[in-house]
Amino acid sequence: MKLCYFIGMPNLTKINPDSSTQISLTFDDGKEFKVPYLDLRFECPCATCVDEMTGKRTLRRDTLNPNVKPLRIEPVGRYGIAIAWSDGHSTGMYHFDRLYEIGQSLKN
Repeated sequence: MKLCYFIGMPNLTKINPDSSTQISLTFDDGKEFKVPYLDLRFECPCATCVDEMTGKRTLRRDTLNPNVKPLRIEPVGRYGIAIAWSDGHSTGMYHFDRLYEIGQSLKN
């Protein structure tokens, strides 16, 4: 079953904890990315972490607990996931295309 049906958008097919510090994201084009939890938490797109008017990130990486981990990951429709983090944050929704971009940026 496809989780996302938007044309051109990569479809996230599998999410697995890869270790105590990172998550594995697999997409329907065969690409798999291992993303550190801290990087994923920092990339939260919610209005608390990113200014809604300017799009500028307001969350500072140095304020995050380096041992932050997801407590719960839930699907949002067929296009994203919501993550409840160990630091109490849970308002961000990660679209599959953004997760793909994050994964690609960390491969370089």
